Amino acid sequence: MPSRTIQSIYTDGACSGNPGPGGWATVIYFTDSSVHELGGADAATTNNRMEMQGAIAALEFLLTLDQSEPIHLYTDSEYVKNGITKWIQGWKKKGWKTSTGKPVLNQDLWELLDELNLRVKKHLNAPMEWRYVRGHSGNEGNERCDQIARAFSLGKRPVLRRLSSEPPISKGLTTGGVTQAVEEGRSPQTLTLEQEISDFETQSVKKSPTDALFDATATNGNISETIQSSCISADAVPSDPAMVDSIPPATSDIPDLPREVRVAQLRNLVETLRMADEVASQGYLITSSELADLMDVNASAVTSRGDNWVWRNWVVSRVRREGNQILWQLERVD
Repeated sequence: MPSRTIQSIYTDGACSGNPGPGGWATVIYFTDSSVHELGGADAATTNNRMEMQGAIAALEFLLTLDQSEPIHLYTDSEYVKNGITKWIQGWKKKGWKTSTGKPVLNQDLWELLDELNLRVKKHLNAPMEWRYVRGHSGNEGNERCDQIARAFSLGKRPVLRRLSSEPPISKGLTTGGVTQAVEEGRSPQTLTLEQEISDFETQSVKKSPTDALFDATATNGNISETIQSSCISADAVPSDPAMVDSIPPATSDIPDLPREVRVAQLRNLVETLRMADEVASQGYLITSSELADLMDVNASAVTSRGDNWVWRNWVVSRVRREGNQILWQLERVD
C-alpha cells in the first residue's frame, strides 16, 4: 500500500434492540483524500459493545500502518471516550470493579481496548487523541459511521469504500469473532465488503443549525479540524442547553440564599442521586418522562441526546420502545 497519513478516524456502533443484533463501523480519513471503511456485525450484543468494537477495529488498523503523527479518534459514545480516558484506571485499581463493588460490564472488551490504546501510544510515541462528537449533528464522518453500523445491525450488506491495497489486520488482535477479518474481506458473519463507494440506503438526517459549518469545513471526505475547535471540546461533552443539570446547585456560592436553604437543596440532590443508584443497581428500566423527572429536565432534552450518553456517575442507554414510550437504563461506571 502506498504511504498514507491518517488525518482522523471516526467510529460508531448500533444495535437493533439493546441487547439484540448489532453492527459497528470505522471510517478512516487520510490526508490524501482517500477513505477506508471497516464494519461488521454481531447477532447478539449491546450498543455499548458495538461502540467499543468500532474503536477496537480502528486501533487494530492503525497498528498496521507506519505513522508517527498524532491522530484524532472521534466517537459519539461518551461511554467509550470517558471509559478509556478517565474511568479505566480506577477500574483496574479496583480489580475491575465499580465504586459499588459490581463487576465492570464489558470487561473483556475494555481490557483489549486498553491494551491496544497503550500499544498505539508506543507506536505513535504519543497518546491517541480521543474526542467526543455529538451524534446526528451533521458531522460527515459520524453520519457515515452511523449508516454503516445501522446497516450491519439490520442484517444488510453495506458496500464500503476501501483502499486499493491494504495491510492485513493481525488475527491475533481480534476478539470474540466480532472484529472484521479484513484480510479475508469479510465480517464475522461473512458479509461481503466490496471495494466501491456505498450506495446502500441512506437515512434522512435532520439538519441542525451547525450543519452549515460542517458542510463548509468538510471537503473530499476529509473532516476539517476546525470542527473540533469550533464545535467540539476535546475534554468535555458539548452541552445541550436543555441538558444542563437543573437540580439546584447546592455547592454553588449563592449569597442571597440562606445556608439552611442550600443545605436542603443538597439533601434533595443526594436523595436524587440515591434514587439513580437504586435504578441502576436493580436494573430498572425507566421511561423518558421518568428519566427527565429524575434529572429535572424536559423530556425532549432526554430524547435529543441520542441512544447512549453520560449523566453524572451513570451511562444512560436507550434499551427499547414499548408502545409510544422509550425505555432507558442507567449503569454506574465510576
